[in-house]
Amino acid sequence: MAERAGPHVTLAGRALPVTGADGADLRIDLAGAGLGGVWVSVTWRDAGSGGIARALLSAVSGDGGSAALVEEPLGGDGFAWTGRLPPDVAALRLTALSRTDPFRLQDLTITRRGRLGIVARAGRRQPGLTARAVYWRLLGLKLRARGLIGQALAHRSETGYAAWIARFDRLTAAERARIRAEIAGWEAPPLISVLMPVHDPDPRVLEAAIRSVRGQLYPVWELCIADDASTDPRIPKLIARHAAEEPRIRALRRPENGHIARATNDALSLAGGAYAAFLDHDDLLSENALFEVAAALRADPALELIYSDEDKVEGRGRRFEPHFKPGYDRELLWAQNYVNHLCVVRTATLRRLGGLRPGFEGSQDHDLLLRLTEGLDAARVRHIPKVLYHWRAAAGSGTFSDRALARAEEARLRALAEVAARKGARAERGPEGFNRLVRPLPEPPPLVSVVIPTRDRAELLRVVLDGLFARTDYPALDVVVVDNGSTEPATRDLFARYAAEPRLRVLPAPGPFNFSDLSNRGAAAARGTILLFLNNDIEVLEPGWLTELASIASDPEIGAVGAKLLYPDGTIQHGGIVLGIGGIAGHSHLGLPGNEPGSFARMLLSQEVSAVTGACLAVRADVFSEVGGFDAAHLAVAFNDVDLCLRIRAAGYRIVWTPHARLVHHESKSRGAEDTPEKRARFEAESRVMRERWEPVLRADPYYNPNFSRAAAHYRL
Repeated sequence: MAERAGPHVTLAGRALPVTGADGADLRIDLAGAGLGGVWVSVTWRDAGSGGIARALLSAVSGDGGSAALVEEPLGGDGFAWTGRLPPDVAALRLTALSRTDPFRLQDLTITRRGRLGIVARAGRRQPGLTARAVYWRLLGLKLRARGLIGQALAHRSETGYAAWIARFDRLTAAERARIRAEIAGWEAPPLISVLMPVHDPDPRVLEAAIRSVRGQLYPVWELCIADDASTDPRIPKLIARHAAEEPRIRALRRPENGHIARATNDALSLAGGAYAAFLDHDDLLSENALFEVAAALRADPALELIYSDEDKVEGRGRRFEPHFKPGYDRELLWAQNYVNHLCVVRTATLRRLGGLRPGFEGSQDHDLLLRLTEGLDAARVRHIPKVLYHWRAAAGSGTFSDRALARAEEARLRALAEVAARKGARAERGPEGFNRLVRPLPEPPPLVSVVIPTRDRAELLRVVLDGLFARTDYPALDVVVVDNGSTEPATRDLFARYAAEPRLRVLPAPGPFNFSDLSNRGAAAARGTILLFLNNDIEVLEPGWLTELASIASDPEIGAVGAKLLYPDGTIQHGGIVLGIGGIAGHSHLGLPGNEPGSFARMLLSQEVSAVTGACLAVRADVFSEVGGFDAAHLAVAFNDVDLCLRIRAAGYRIVWTPHARLVHHESKSRGAEDTPEKRARFEAESRVMRERWEPVLRADPYYNPNFSRAAAHYRL
């Protein structure tokens, strides 16, 4: 690779050689640096990142192996990692986590750390772990002590929103200067037309809204205002004053009130920009909002839709209730309009669609997005994971969509019904007034082969079999019990009890427990076009659960489907799998009461996820065969479901989790905990396989906002 002259990388004031492609893959040569097995702090700046990791830092060994070093955001564009480098470390590597949002390394510094300093640092983060580490070190158990110190150093405490704003959402003078300098170097920056329908807001909030546009760091904008026949004489005067002061403001006044859709469309008629951004007459844009949008458009001019995170702001300016959103998720969008705000659409597309539709007031934005995204390639939608929009929640704001909740719900459902009809599906009112799209079940219903690996524990298996045959209303079942060497009389008795059941077969599969191999054997013996992998400790709660899974799994766009699994106490065990939690992956909303809505109602709504648990996983047999089934050679027990789902996604299919199929999971009762040296060693080996195979993917789950903590998938900062 050619020498790269960009970033400044130093160790004790000495420059280190850097090679690689700017923003994609950089290698920092540590040959002769004497850092093998040394405790160090690595700090670096990624200009424009805003504290969201865009690069994966890894330690590269002499044989080419690598180990990820999990960064800690410091605020602004700064990051750090403190820990012990591998004894055979040869280089550090920075790899882009996203091809569409490359990192821009400005400087990187490596600083050696002494033992006392490391212990003190660890003690401030996790005193208990550090004390245990010191104890084991005094007993001469160095490896155990190092592991505990590493855990303590890696601890990240969760924070409240106000603290998050202070640390990660305050632009400094230097950052503003950097943004302006970057814009100055752009050729033909895109013009963004901000559309603002206005009707009788408090003049003070309208003033603030207009000022938030005029104060943008990005200068290539126009503000298109349509006054929807405001009755307050101060409103047209205020608009006229701003238009006279600022030539980038274009305004018209409607002769009669036509409501938000018509007013927005009239604002659209004034737009000359290639992209249109929507701004309510009482809300605020962050000062870097249009810059972030323009940067995304320059990185990918083919984008049709861009959206950002948002929060609410009250009369005194206090920001609260942030909405840190997932990446593009059409399943979730059918249920709720999670995209607004900030929402930016290609102007030509907006006009082709006819703009907003009168008659959908209250859900006019949702209707537009459903029409816009129908059939749209997901690659043409971009989520900017930064809070760029402040939605005013104060008296006097006069927000259109707050005026008639029932009418808004009816319009939202009607909008989805049009999309559903074209898919042969139907739209229903779901929990808490959100939409639910119900897919049709093919006729005749496809045969579902339920594959259940088991070994003894007849009291558990009896529950799942009784649930399948007596409490499930799905008409086409083929149950394959893969018996991994059961010896207990109760299990033989259970098999004898079901000997006359034509829908049940028992497939002997003795030998060491290997969930992947057992599942693959069951799949090979299955007759169904849909495979349902089911643990032997699952309990059926309601008859329609399998119909829900089979109807979704039959959709040719869907690769795998998972259900909502509850612990016996009614709390959530599985709400989808989030990548990166605990290093590899973890369950969403783990431990939340089962009837709680979760973060922005996520536990009530069908949605796309990166993976679902193999405890209840439905997949078409042809898809399972296409990706090669479970990895029995390398992932016998742990993470085989995550690996399977990632290969399914890599093949171009979507993964869906649905709360409309609920089951109880008596987790690990049949196999036991990971509590022996052998099981722990196997778990560590399988964790290594996942990191080596999927590390960049594990660090960038598209459905989990990068601002959230990775300690647990609780959707907290």
